[in-house]
Amino acid sequence: MSGTGSILEAGAPSARSRALAVLRVRSRASAVGLLPAALAVVLVAARATGRLAGDPWPTVTLVVCVVAVIVLLVGGAFAAVVLRASPAVTPTVPLSEAAAPDLYRLVRDLADRMDVPPPSAIALTPDCDSWLEDRSHAAHRRGAARVLGAGPGSGGPESEPGAAPVLVIGSPFLWWMRVAELRAVLAPVVAGTGPSAHPDIADARGFVRGLDAAVDVGGRRGLGWIAAPARLLLRLCRTDAAEMERGVAAAASERAQGVDYGLRIVAQEQVGLAYAGWDRLLTRVALPAWRMGRWPAHLDAGVVSALTELSRRDRLAEGFTSRLGERPACDLLEQPGLIDEATSLLAARLFHGGPAEAGPDWSPVDWTAYPEEVVDRKWRTEAARLHAALDALAVPAGLPTGPSGSPAPAAAPPPAAPAARPGSATSPGSPGAAGAAGPATLAAADSAPPTADAFAGPTLERVLRYLTDLGGEGAAGEALAGRITGELAREERAAGPAADAGKARGADAVPLFPLQPPRSGRDLLADHVTAMVCCAAVDSAGAAPGLDWLDGPVLLVGGDRRSDLAPRVLSLVEEGNPEPLRDWLSALGVRPEKPVRLV
Repeated sequence: MSGTGSILEAGAPSARSRALAVLRVRSRASAVGLLPAALAVVLVAARATGRLAGDPWPTVTLVVCVVAVIVLLVGGAFAAVVLRASPAVTPTVPLSEAAAPDLYRLVRDLADRMDVPPPSAIALTPDCDSWLEDRSHAAHRRGAARVLGAGPGSGGPESEPGAAPVLVIGSPFLWWMRVAELRAVLAPVVAGTGPSAHPDIADARGFVRGLDAAVDVGGRRGLGWIAAPARLLLRLCRTDAAEMERGVAAAASERAQGVDYGLRIVAQEQVGLAYAGWDRLLTRVALPAWRMGRWPAHLDAGVVSALTELSRRDRLAEGFTSRLGERPACDLLEQPGLIDEATSLLAARLFHGGPAEAGPDWSPVDWTAYPEEVVDRKWRTEAARLHAALDALAVPAGLPTGPSGSPAPAAAPPPAAPAARPGSATSPGSPGAAGAAGPATLAAADSAPPTADAFAGPTLERVLRYLTDLGGEGAAGEALAGRITGELAREERAAGPAADAGKARGADAVPLFPLQPPRSGRDLLADHVTAMVCCAAVDSAGAAPGLDWLDGPVLLVGGDRRSDLAPRVLSLVEEGNPEPLRDWLSALGVRPEKPVRLV
């Protein structure tokens, strides 16, 4: 084996020529920095030999020498920052050879078959992608030494000078793919170590990474001037750097064609399926748990259930579940459960910004406990927030009914504001009542006139009557949605300082890929009304919280999922029409007037 791999594949000559173009940008930048010094040397030499005698040459020589010294100092400082700045490193779960000897053996066998150097180490990332990452920069060795409290050589083989890149593998691949499929997918990635070992390509990549890190350093106090020249150099070499990477990828792809090429075409279909299932699992299942301060401890195992369910529902995915009888790639790990837990915690940190370690307010949850500890708690928390918003709007627990027994319009103000209990600081009609969503307003609501058709405690009937607006103006819903949106914003601001305290700067800040899309007030109101309905169904009709692998929290009635609730809630929230929801509740045996249990 050559140890460096050949660069005769299609794309490799192009990659090398582009790498030389990137290095020429570096050479020109160095020449610009040295030009004043060279001019100063010429002037000093000419003055010393008497060729530039008389005025104004002494002054010109002095000015040029001063400028040369300043430019050299600035250029030297900039070069030092580019050389020493730590390039961004993707947060990953390191996988030692002792933890996955079979996986290391598979990767080395691939490298031998393609005549390229094997990766120096393997790491896992909670994403559906795989790539090579260079971690041989001196800053990474210094960081590893500080973390481990050992000498400079304690950072592992991947941080040694000139070490091969680290192979980063998406953890969902290990659980969903079979061993043969994983080998076929990893072949072009491992083949990239051959072109990466070429000196020109390695130098060009190091220069670009150094510039990128220098831009990040430019955000620090006193070093703002670093960012401008770093961005200029990045713009000058951006096109050549991109074409260099395309050439490297083309060379790696051609070298890997002789390794499981036919199987790789089939395995690429599994990559797309894994991405779809992983995205649904994170956004629909994991995100509600993260918002509750819990993190699912086995996301990778959950993606298998999610993709199996997707295969069952989607006709395009038919036949994929037949693969499950083959050996899964996670069998290449010695302790897949522990690895799954570590990648699940990292996923929560990357996509939600959770703490790096488990704690009292950030604890793991198993899939079997998810319905009770996440779904039920989520519903009751949102129901409590909904009633707190009603309290802030001074909405009594029960509203008087009209002559025909139908509820009076909820958006209209009550004839007389209920009086607050003696000693309360504010009354519902005072300007401060809106901000006193708590015991004071609740006390005011409880002291409603006895003629009101009041229900004790938080009830679904209270919500239904308030949102009933057959006129279609939606004033009540807009006010309630605004209250809920404001309350959520206050909760996020209250949690902000604690969350931001552990965040690092630049590329080390988390979450790197937040999953929380902006939600409108109407959407939030619909979610909270749905949660209230589910709480009422659980408390009075024998329903139960459940987990759907693709849709997240669901309501189970008699063991079956009820998916017909959403349009009825939207009819109430958007049109002010409660009749479809009341019919649904009646058919299910839910009693809206019965108080529900909140958190």
